[in-house]
Amino acid sequence: MELTLQELARLVGGELEGPPERVVSGLKGIEDAGPSDVTFLANPRYAKALPHCRAGVVLVRPGQEVPEGLAVIRVADPYLAYAKLLAKAVSKPYQPLGVHPRAVVEQGAEIGREVSIHALAYVGPGARIGDRVILHPGVYVGPGAQVGDDSELRPNVVLEPGCVVGRRCLIHAGTVIGADGYGFVRDGEGYFKIPQVGVVQIDDDVELGALNTVDRAATGRTWIQRGVKTDNMVHVAHNCVIGEHTLLVAQVGISGSTKVGKNVVLGGQVGVAGHITVGDGVMAAGGTGIAKDVEPGAVIGGVPAMPHQLWLRTSSLIRRLPDLFRRVRSLEKRLAGPSE
Repeated sequence: MELTLQELARLVGGELEGPPERVVSGLKGIEDAGPSDVTFLANPRYAKALPHCRAGVVLVRPGQEVPEGLAVIRVADPYLAYAKLLAKAVSKPYQPLGVHPRAVVEQGAEIGREVSIHALAYVGPGARIGDRVILHPGVYVGPGAQVGDDSELRPNVVLEPGCVVGRRCLIHAGTVIGADGYGFVRDGEGYFKIPQVGVVQIDDDVELGALNTVDRAATGRTWIQRGVKTDNMVHVAHNCVIGEHTLLVAQVGISGSTKVGKNVVLGGQVGVAGHITVGDGVMAAGGTGIAKDVEPGAVIGGVPAMPHQLWLRTSSLIRRLPDLFRRVRSLEKRLAGPSE
């Protein structure tokens, strides 16, 4: 993709400071970019690289100081502008492949227009596949399940019977949507399985990473709302609600019937107990253990969860505990006096 700096500035909605006729065609990091490349400065710590930067143009924030002669385009969010430019550069026109002869589409399934259903994909009876949907090899869409327009299910995704994926969703390889929730009740010395008869509903514009598991509800629905993005190896248990535009980082585990609000960020390996509410806008540091309700907007960390700044101060004391213990024991002996 070749663009003049004037065209590029117009594309990203920025203000150009540099030669409008210069042509760029690549995108690279600030330390690797050459005269034909676009790069960006989002983190101030990399500003020290600007004097040595050889890029054709740099996306920077308004007010950023730059060396004389360096072409820049000033935008409100350089990282976002770079991401959108990169997405445009790598995008390819969609070319539907149709239904492969080795795919299995059962009688009674509804298939939309311009789909790409690859070899060894399975679509069960009564399932509904929207327009321009892509089902990669090994995908299982169970009876009565639904996949909305422009969604893509990567290899070996499982969409269990009756579950719903909305429009423009991307589900990465190996993810299972609609496995039974973990429900058992004590029966003598064993356990009796509670039937899980609900569904999973995934709204529009959701992306689930590889090897996620989203369990079907015991009754009703497990609900992943619009715009949620998850990393790899995330588990959402039965009857949970995950609010709009929430981010769940790798190995997050959320127990059953918990409600997570909108615009929440749960760092890697955060564990959330069941039957609680995590308010809108909460941010939890990696490894946090959340065992009770969290008020909206809180920033938390630690096990059990506490205000993040308190957790930082507390964790810094841990390495000093052995020395503090020895000092306390010594003081106790001195206060007790000589033994008789």
